[in-house]
Amino acid sequence: MAVREILIHPDDRLVQVSRPVEFPLSDEVKELIRDMADTMYDAPGVGLAAPQVGELLRIAVTDTVWRDKEVRHDGDLPGGHRELKVWINPEFLWKSDEMETWEEGCLSVPETWGDVSRPAALRLRWFDEHGVQHEQDFDGFQAVALQHEFDHLDGKLFIDYLSPLKRRMITKKMKKLYKS
Repeated sequence: MAVREILIHPDDRLVQVSRPVEFPLSDEVKELIRDMADTMYDAPGVGLAAPQVGELLRIAVTDTVWRDKEVRHDGDLPGGHRELKVWINPEFLWKSDEMETWEEGCLSVPETWGDVSRPAALRLRWFDEHGVQHEQDFDGFQAVALQHEFDHLDGKLFIDYLSPLKRRMITKKMKKLYKS
């Protein structure tokens, strides 16, 4: 297990569409999932998609349970509680017409936030790391976080929902701060 480098916008790999994962999972994919979890917690973040660490696979990890609780600014979770979820080949089956607006940020667009409107509820089908298929409804922050992470699998960032002017300003800022 290792902490991987998180790609920063405007890295071209962040706008590519990821390919489905095949089962059974290879040892390399299992290692990637462990590394993604380590990387997400180290950042710290509530989610991370494989393209953010340079792997164009339809995999994301999240831990949103602690989001609505008091979060310490040093990144530690209250009481050390973690509830890691692994999402492989996720597919939206339904999204509500009702929209909610949340302030979003992204590990690939550091120190940048913006209000994004997304469907307030959704139904999702996905596989876990054991190859078991699940189907469940989500709402609130978890629905927002899942949509945000799964956008990465389709080459989209939260800034794509912002005005063109704001996107250009953010891109210029990222290029200046994170020259490669």
